[in-house]
Amino acid sequence: MPELSVTPAPRGRRPRPKVVTLSDAAAARVKEIMAKAERPYAGLRVGVKNGGCAGQEYVLQYAEAAEPLDEVVEDKGVTILIEPKAVLFLIGTEIDYETSKLAAKFVFRNPNETDACGCGESVTIEPAKLD
Repeated sequence: MPELSVTPAPRGRRPRPKVVTLSDAAAARVKEIMAKAERPYAGLRVGVKNGGCAGQEYVLQYAEAAEPLDEVVEDKGVTILIEPKAVLFLIGTEIDYETSKLAAKFVFRNPNETDACGCGESVTIEPAKLD
């Protein structure tokens, strides 16, 4: 009896969800800020650092270049570079930009937040559980 050879059909990888997304207002504001920067930047670096009364703070800054382990997200024409240690804390986060009579600020809507301080400057974030 002849030997049968079976080659499995290649399966495409399921696209990974974006770690963070931007609202239309946040994307417009980031583009505006980047256009006024003193020099061109690779994108917006997003991270999390220890600090504040609730334990952690979000960090936004210009990114000179992508680091080798950065998670790179393209959303609404903006390049977002996420620090590797922040990825599990930010999965599913939407960054918005809100303007009121007294303030204008970026706001993080993060499903991994478990607490926030009264002033809104720091948060407690649990790493996302990967199934």
